Amino acid sequence: MIDWSPLVEIVRCRQRFLLTTHIRPDADALGSELALGRALEHLGKDVLLCNAFAVPPNLKFLDPQEKSKQLGKDVGEAEIGRCEVLVVLDTSAWAQLGEMAEVIRRFPGRKAVVDHHVSQDDLGAETYKDEEIEATGRLVMELIDALGVALTPEIAGAVFAAVATDTGWFRFSSTQPETFRLAARLVEAGARPDALYKDFYENDSPGRLRLIGRALGRTETELGGRLIHTYLDRHDFNSTKALPSDSEDIINLTLSVGGTEAAVILVEQPTGGFKVSFRSRCDLDCAALAERFGGGGHKKAAGAFLPGELAAVQSRVLDAVRAALQ
Repeated sequence: MIDWSPLVEIVRCRQRFLLTTHIRPDADALGSELALGRALEHLGKDVLLCNAFAVPPNLKFLDPQEKSKQLGKDVGEAEIGRCEVLVVLDTSAWAQLGEMAEVIRRFPGRKAVVDHHVSQDDLGAETYKDEEIEATGRLVMELIDALGVALTPEIAGAVFAAVATDTGWFRFSSTQPETFRLAARLVEAGARPDALYKDFYENDSPGRLRLIGRALGRTETELGGRLIHTYLDRHDFNSTKALPSDSEDIINLTLSVGGTEAAVILVEQPTGGFKVSFRSRCDLDCAALAERFGGGGHKKAAGAFLPGELAAVQSRVLDAVRAALQ
């Protein structure tokens, strides 16, 4: 159980807060950031949500008021310089912070990290972490409770989105009895699971559907079907008219094949190199695999970025996975 009292005291004694999260955000990252930001505003605090990215189109519905700002485009050094406390959410890794990493290194005020991932760098911050918790959104909810902020529909919706998506809509093994108790509480406070599900999973573009087809069409299985893997390159995005964010969660679809225990997808990035995602339904430690390539995450789900061409990256990654599955 995390002792939130030091961070609660910081909140009570400071007025201006800067919140940030990792690049290539998911709903746990953005939902946690939005929920904590709204809670701090309810306490009368000045809050700046600043990230090294523009909110991707598939997550814009979570931020209708456009609270999340992009470093260098919407926010400059002067605004950041006025902040007294910086909170990093849903990551403890320099590599996942993009251009915000330098901001964090230079930040002269108090710094805190709220995260649930196994991997961890020294960000020079007080760390509030529980690796057994299913989502950072759950930790943010604990902090909100410790701050004595009452739930609003906006806060409840953001936390529900964070927790529901990081548990695969409550089907992953990370889901705990407390997860369902929290979900019920959030619904009672105004979260709309039906609307959120529709926004997440029933709002695909034709481009994303075509991209999914590309990825699933080139899946390969190995080791008697225990391992399944695929890839997407830049040409796939161009020809299907899909966005970079449209590749999110495709890897989970590959695990629907009977007998699979581990999945890997390589997604070429617009500037080159590949984002590699690992998923496990066995004892394979995805976090340990990802750390070998400079990444991180959870035991059952993790990722990394590797420079290089497809053949070379694919060979390195799959050789490591094959060895780990032996």
